Amino acid sequence: MLIKEYRIVNPYSQSEYKIGQLYSTAMASKEQTGGGEGVEILKNEPYEKENGEKGQYTYKVFHLASKVPSYVRAVIPASALEIYEEAWNAYPYCKTVLTNGYMKESFSITYETLHVDNSRGELENAHNISSQDLAKREVIHIDISNDPIDASAYKPEEDPKYIHSFKAERGPLVKDWKQTCEPVMTCYKLVYIEFKWFGLQTRVESYIAGAIRGMLLKFHRQMFCWMDKWFGMTMQDIRELEKEIKEELDIKRYEAVDGSSSSGKTEGDLSSSKPSSSSLASTT
Repeated sequence: MLIKEYRIVNPYSQSEYKIGQLYSTAMASKEQTGGGEGVEILKNEPYEKENGEKGQYTYKVFHLASKVPSYVRAVIPASALEIYEEAWNAYPYCKTVLTNGYMKESFSITYETLHVDNSRGELENAHNISSQDLAKREVIHIDISNDPIDASAYKPEEDPKYIHSFKAERGPLVKDWKQTCEPVMTCYKLVYIEFKWFGLQTRVESYIAGAIRGMLLKFHRQMFCWMDKWFGMTMQDIRELEKEIKEELDIKRYEAVDGSSSSGKTEGDLSSSKPSSSSLASTT
């Protein structure tokens, strides 16, 4: 098992980040979906636990055939290329669990995320984890403006070094922005990665950790560059947008290249699979 803690400093208040995160998650789901692959949202509803914790519960299925490494696709059936996600968003704390019906207990990715106001990534144990886990944990700092991004994924309109938000009057994010921006908050994302498969475990767990870093970097760059689209939205606006996006995704995912349906799966078919999972890089 690998334990990683990704720390992402952002030029927002904690409350602003909540809106931007939800907006950008909806838009990213739309971007990733089509031709039989992408995100399927089965549940998005309020929850309350016995301990009094309240928030929003989501259950999603990620159809990932083309995103899985070829050496993994070669040894597992096509039906196994689905990731199930359960997420409990009790902002500013969020928990997300990813699993796979084929690998069962041999695969899981668990995220615990704290969104801390007025923090620049300096908290050394924000999650209060044990000394044993601290010894295994690797901290990875992500700079949404200055960290390199894969050339194939680069878009100038999604580069915070060149984007100014007129609504929020923020940006561009220059070299030392993490030390000077106001407001500021940090997303502390603690991730437990487990992939038990003899001969593949180390390779796949390392691949997943790298993929998570890349997706978190891309997501938070997009979130900043889309600020003029979400800044000023209310939670009611977000819930209405999520409803619209779900309807679009249900249509878009089943569209094949020729416009015909690529699958006959229904929610009933999928709900028989073991729930509890998410896309590799949880944005909650």
